[in-house]
Amino acid sequence: MLRGPRFLTPEAAKAHLFALAREEGFDAMGIASADAIPHAAPRLNQWIADGAHGDMDWMPETAARRSSPGNMWPEVRSVLMLGLNYGPDEDPRAALADATRGAISVYARGDDYHELIKGKLKRIASRFVPRVGGPDAVQVKVFVDTAPLMEKPLAEAAGLGWQGRHTNLVSREKGSWLLLGAVATDLALPPDAPERDNCGSCRACLDACPTNAFPAAYRIDARRCISYLTIEHKGPIPVELRPLMGNRIYGCDDCLAACPWNKFAQVGREARLAARDENRAPALAELARLDDAAFRARFSKSPIKRTGRVRFLRNVLIAIGNSGDPALVPEAERLLTDDHPLLRGAAVWALARLLDPADFARLRDAHAGESDPEVRAEWRLARASEAA
Repeated sequence: MLRGPRFLTPEAAKAHLFALAREEGFDAMGIASADAIPHAAPRLNQWIADGAHGDMDWMPETAARRSSPGNMWPEVRSVLMLGLNYGPDEDPRAALADATRGAISVYARGDDYHELIKGKLKRIASRFVPRVGGPDAVQVKVFVDTAPLMEKPLAEAAGLGWQGRHTNLVSREKGSWLLLGAVATDLALPPDAPERDNCGSCRACLDACPTNAFPAAYRIDARRCISYLTIEHKGPIPVELRPLMGNRIYGCDDCLAACPWNKFAQVGREARLAARDENRAPALAELARLDDAAFRARFSKSPIKRTGRVRFLRNVLIAIGNSGDPALVPEAERLLTDDHPLLRGAAVWALARLLDPADFARLRDAHAGESDPEVRAEWRLARASEAA
């Protein structure tokens, strides 16, 4: 491929990239060489071999490409890693206090960050390429989360922070509240120094996990993680984990919020990431009444929309079962006749937690004609629990 002249030195090109990133509102930035994370592939492969990815089938399917930026794009030489501060204006765990309301992860309370960050990255790329020399002189690709790129190890290599004991990125200046994006290029840009681990002996994030999803520091078992269970997991939530979820209906911020480095974080500046008031602590009763059209309308432009009504209301029903509030019985009972068996099964569990044995037995008899085997299994499980 013929190349045209490059108008900027590598040092000047890097400075220009940083200037463009600051104009787009990014709070942290750094350059990593494409070969900066050789340790990431063995860790990823062991994690997958342990089955800790749960039913995220795309993880083993993309493991080879994910293990190194060069496996995804052979020409890549440098990766600009960018962080956008989404620090909340309150402790997100405050939403756990009222069991009749749902707790939604901070990042999902406003607009979808994927679209927001992707737009910023595309604008950076469109302004960077002509300044450096045009498409004959440089190629760039932008990535936000969904591509097989190991953003957290690359961000650590680029000096944005370090992967803490909870496996998420931690920054000296922003704590655990950075959303990541990447601009990869075939230019060799001067890399930044990697950040060192500053967790020390702190266990705050590990001890904060409601479901004990960390078998060891720096290791997470997605199968026990509430974020995975409420967002990625497609089937019934394991029975033993349901009571531990409380009223967390989309994601979980407990390990992030517990990080002591958050004391240096400021409230995120990006207005479009600001929480919508209706998503701060929505009433479970209101959410349980959402049909498909109402769900799509309420969560328009929200990452919650991608999970879909069925999985989201499954989470709501688990929270209803954990609420201890008999006033929510009608909401769960109505979903016993929903078209989707996942919701009918979750409704059975919720009602078994809220009703006295006699009322639950009458309800069970009224639904003796249930045809789905998994829902029938929920009725049997509830009966066994009642007998015990």
